[in-house]
Amino acid sequence: MIGELFQPMHLLLILVIALLLFGPGKLPQIAANLGKSIREFKGALSAQEEVVVAPPAQQPAPAQPVQAQAQAQPEQPQAAQAQAQAQAQAEAPKQEQKNS
Repeated sequence: MIGELFQPMHLLLILVIALLLFGPGKLPQIAANLGKSIREFKGALSAQEEVVVAPPAQQPAPAQPVQAQAQAQPEQPQAAQAQAQAQAQAEAPKQEQKNS
């Protein structure tokens, strides 16, 4: 079955389709890149290098973000209170109109 695929007429048909799809300018570049990729793959398979995984380096936590968070936390309730007051003031005229 696979032997029938590589007959000269089939290969010629595949070449013509590739030429129509990619054009005569890109076809040599594609072939060169394919050959380079195959060579790199074979070289990677034949190389017997050991891959050493180093443990991740522990870095001390930066001190500034912790201080910035501590300073930001008291401001958050104040901001929430300010928002609540603004909403209450915006809703007050609406409630007065309903009562009228």
